Amino acid sequence: MDMNTVASKGLVLLGCGKMGSAMLQGWLEQGLPSTSVWVIDPQPSDWVKSTGVAINADLPETPAIVLLAVKPQMMGAALPSIAAMGNGDTLFVSIAAGTPIATLEQALGAGSPIIRSMPNTPAAVARGITAIIGNSQATAAHLDLAEALLSAVGQVVRLDSEEQMDAVTGLSGSGPAYVFHMIECMAAAGEAEGLPPEMAMQLAQATVAGAGALAEAADEPPSQLRINVTSPNGTTQAGLEVLMHDTTGLPALMRATVRAATERSKELRNG
Repeated sequence: MDMNTVASKGLVLLGCGKMGSAMLQGWLEQGLPSTSVWVIDPQPSDWVKSTGVAINADLPETPAIVLLAVKPQMMGAALPSIAAMGNGDTLFVSIAAGTPIATLEQALGAGSPIIRSMPNTPAAVARGITAIIGNSQATAAHLDLAEALLSAVGQVVRLDSEEQMDAVTGLSGSGPAYVFHMIECMAAAGEAEGLPPEMAMQLAQATVAGAGALAEAADEPPSQLRINVTSPNGTTQAGLEVLMHDTTGLPALMRATVRAATERSKELRNG
């Protein structure tokens, strides 16, 4: 199964909020015909209506893919409408956070190829990163197809086991909020040192965004990039001595942060 199959057999998007819309935009830009897409959403946006996709219309019996993009709490109500497509050739790809493969198999049938994925919010600007894991029915070709679809909104990594999804949730799923807070804290610190609030925020936002882009583009690891910009006994070193302190600095704090989010993900998974 490849993107040509998707174009001919159809793709059903169950839920088309911010994340679903970002993905749909990416697919259309990559050449997927709008006539190959069916969207099921109670409140489709004006943008979705403008794309030419079928909205809340009769679905094809055996689409190539059904992408489950509804909120986790709405998943139970949404699944029965597409359960008839289960146990067949249709591939189901879920981006519903916290909904395990076992739950999807119960609703869709254990014979259904299912891939669970966890994208993060920068997918809305095509800078996301998504982790994927398939059930026993999902073949290498299915995983390749899911990766091709999800790469429309950023990078894709493949997990070895579904248990790793909790750590993915703690790191990249929840991680954008950690970075947003870091920007807040940097701006507030600049303001405390005498900068106007708007300027401090502009400096903090551009610094974090720019450093992130540089880290992705560089051949060297972030540890070496840090060393490269740290002059002996200079200003950066003075700041890093505080930030990198073993007990009061960022390493211990970030370890505790990611652990807390990961543990909460496990709690929610176990009910």
